[in-house]
Amino acid sequence: MEMKTAQGLAELAVRESARFGKPVCVAICDERGLLLCFLRMDAAPVRSVELSQAKAYSAARLGITTAEFHARLQRDSLPASYWADPKLTGLAGGAVLARGAGGTLGAIGISGLLPREDQELADLVAASLT
Repeated sequence: MEMKTAQGLAELAVRESARFGKPVCVAICDERGLLLCFLRMDAAPVRSVELSQAKAYSAARLGITTAEFHARLQRDSLPASYWADPKLTGLAGGAVLARGAGGTLGAIGISGLLPREDQELADLVAASLT
């Protein structure tokens, strides 16, 4: 994914976060989970810095949303450590970024809202690519 695309997606997430009335952190990574772009809104919770990046990383590495990963952990009674990658998280708010049949471009992670809101915002941004 080009840096310009990553920045545009992060800026879209910040604009769309206004509907929730709370500041967020937004992380965009490439298809390998490496950070490309990060935005932290004024007054976003400090914990959201690392959480947003972990969510983007997890979605990219697993190829599914972090909400889906959480559901799998719950359904199969598995700890996240089962995947032997301490950076993975099942906290909602991570989504895969893909463009049609072009494959995975990377992922986005959102943190600072309620978990379902983090996921809703991440999914909204991901859907903007299709």
